[in-house]
Amino acid sequence: MTLPPTTNLDTEPVSELAAPAPLPPAPLPVRFPITWLLEHASTAIRYRALADVAEVDFTADQRSAAFPYTYRPALLLALSQGLDGTWSHTMLTVPSPRAAHFEGVGTINAVRRLLEYGWDKDSPPLLQARRILFRLLAEDDDPEFLFEFGGKAAPDDDLVHRGRAILREAAAAALAQAGYQGDPRLRGAARRILDRINDFLRSPLAEKPWMRVGNQHVLAPEAAPPSIHALTMLAYMPLFCTEHAEVMDRIYAWVSQAQPRQEIVQLLGRRIATQAHLVMGDQLPHRNAADADVARALVWLELMARLGFLKLNENWSRLFDRFLDDRDADAVWHPHKGMQAVKTVNPFVWPMFPLEQELAGDERWTDVTFRLGLIARLAGRPIDLV
Repeated sequence: MTLPPTTNLDTEPVSELAAPAPLPPAPLPVRFPITWLLEHASTAIRYRALADVAEVDFTADQRSAAFPYTYRPALLLALSQGLDGTWSHTMLTVPSPRAAHFEGVGTINAVRRLLEYGWDKDSPPLLQARRILFRLLAEDDDPEFLFEFGGKAAPDDDLVHRGRAILREAAAAALAQAGYQGDPRLRGAARRILDRINDFLRSPLAEKPWMRVGNQHVLAPEAAPPSIHALTMLAYMPLFCTEHAEVMDRIYAWVSQAQPRQEIVQLLGRRIATQAHLVMGDQLPHRNAADADVARALVWLELMARLGFLKLNENWSRLFDRFLDDRDADAVWHPHKGMQAVKTVNPFVWPMFPLEQELAGDERWTDVTFRLGLIARLAGRPIDLV
């Protein structure tokens, strides 16, 4: 009997074995000018920079923890709350550009603005607003809770359903940002919202959501793409997102696709209604879009970083690095062109920009400089405090 040839492992070459793949390079540290911000920024931005970027623990320093509650704009906003816990008896309205302070601001935007100022969810104004926000999570079409989406005319069932759906998701976003992600009421609402989005993304309708009505392309009534409010809610519920990783993958594929150019309107019953809150694709596709509205671009990058999407997308990462490249030798951001402070008219950005009260001197650059450090921290980049 002939035995098969043996292999001498001590002498035979092992060229057939695949070499291990090289590890990706470690991300470069992002320089964050905490010293400059402490000298030039408002108390709200100083607190957020210390707490959220430098990750200073304030439990042993109550004086520093009180920073946000000494900021005059935040106090004015808090004092303008009504006795019923709402602001202006509306939810998503924003103040007019001509408003001296916060006249006309809606409750959800006011709550989110106070949270951006660094206020705690247990502070009196936010506690007082909590009841109505949790009430808005209910799956009903009660016209009594339409606020600015209602009117004096007899309510239309389809528009009532639309208004309640928008307010439900916006209230969920505010409550998630406030830190209620573990509350069963919010988790239940989040699950229902995510189920609707998932059903849409898995359906054939997601590939062709548009239909023609007359000479206009509109979203089909059954289309349920993610809204900016739903994305914000998910961004502040990381554990919930981990539990629904497969759906989050579908959402990433949706928000990173090319966005259609037409206006986002939808057929609701016999009416066509604007649906500007719906996200139909990538809202930051190129450099021109970032330059056109810097505040909107940074809000999108922060949202994608919180969702864990920023590091997955080469284009968004490149645009973020370009913002970092626009900083000076002290790591302070300046506009790519001109010397004007960042401004925006986008209502979805209002709760976040600008947090600074004065926009005349170096204060023009504090909002963006802080926000870049925050995005870097959320994206997992090392932070070099300078």
